[in-house]
Amino acid sequence: MENKKVFVSGCYDLLHSGHVEFFQQASQFGDLYVGIGSDATYLEYKHRKPMFPQEERLFMVKNIKAVKEAYINEGSGVIDFIPTLDIVKPDIFVVNAEGGSPAKRQLCEERGIEYIELERTPHEGLEARSSSSLKAALSTQQDSQPSSLNSQPTGIPTRLDLAGTWIDQPYVSMYHPGWAITISLEPTFEVRDRCGLSTSTRKMIQKIWPMKLPKMDPEMLARLVFCFENNPEREDGHISGAQDSIGICVPGLCRHYYDNNFWPKKIENTTDEMTLRFLEEHLVMVPMEPRKPGCSVVEGKDITPDKVKALADAADACWNAIFKKDLEGFAAAYKASFAAQISMFPGMVAPTYIGHPELDNSYIADTISDYSAMDDVLAWKMPGAGGGGYLALVVKDAKEFVKSHPEAFELHIRRE
Repeated sequence: MENKKVFVSGCYDLLHSGHVEFFQQASQFGDLYVGIGSDATYLEYKHRKPMFPQEERLFMVKNIKAVKEAYINEGSGVIDFIPTLDIVKPDIFVVNAEGGSPAKRQLCEERGIEYIELERTPHEGLEARSSSSLKAALSTQQDSQPSSLNSQPTGIPTRLDLAGTWIDQPYVSMYHPGWAITISLEPTFEVRDRCGLSTSTRKMIQKIWPMKLPKMDPEMLARLVFCFENNPEREDGHISGAQDSIGICVPGLCRHYYDNNFWPKKIENTTDEMTLRFLEEHLVMVPMEPRKPGCSVVEGKDITPDKVKALADAADACWNAIFKKDLEGFAAAYKASFAAQISMFPGMVAPTYIGHPELDNSYIADTISDYSAMDDVLAWKMPGAGGGGYLALVVKDAKEFVKSHPEAFELHIRRE
């Protein structure tokens, strides 16, 4: 009786003992075949070239004892391995639990392939390894070398708030505690002023570190930035929310818990590749006019315990849906969070222009109306305090949306 065919897929850059252990565990189910992400796929999703080109990665994987055969995947996107599946015709598809997804499970169901998720465990007696931790260690080591050896700076990140915005102000969280959720974005687009993407905080950072963030603990870095921006001699008396500095300085997807204080009681983040890819596949931004002169979004605010609780509940639902990779649930929570924001701060979408009564704010509602009516748009919000700038959309397919709407652009989340 022939062994069953087992298939796994990944990029396998910086091959390490964790990969080998995974191959060994998967090979217990039968003859192991491996699909390897191409250089083009790697560049598309990680926004940089792999350390080792595809031919070298293929050579290394093929020569692991547990592997019967390996191929370079010729497809694209997260499920770039479909052409390889057609070659191998496996009986079983194995993934690490953190690399699983409903799309992969459904694909296997449609093709009659058994789908198995394995928990990531190190080989007995060895330290747990991951590609992200190895890259972080290499990056830290590189920063200890003379500056002439360092890689070119990539610029100061910006941030997008996904849910829970305004909870970082004590005059909001005093009514109900909750999380704010942010993602740190690579500056792959023009980060315009007065557009809800923490440009004032970003400029404060550039006064100290003009080209790139220093290599240090992200939470400590965020606290330093927060304190520098909100110095005691600040003349306007305004305290910038901590979600700005945290959203910029802490990589990946992050949430921070506020309870009647300016600084959160706890901060959690993840740079899990599949989670960040899920967000990148469904988020785009559309430019709007920047906030106009005299723009005030706090005029007419109406903050109540019930409204703040609705904001906190939406943030909880948003976080949970993201980790489940539940697009429908993510869109619903994202929309609910924005609705809670504007119920407290209607000026986000209908600002008052102090000293400029001649200015018209109807373009904001018109823009939201136009995009919210589109079939491929599932949810929408304005970044930051609103009043203009951008419209951040949850869409069915980011790449397809950008193709048909050239004014929109995709987002690239900072991994490290």
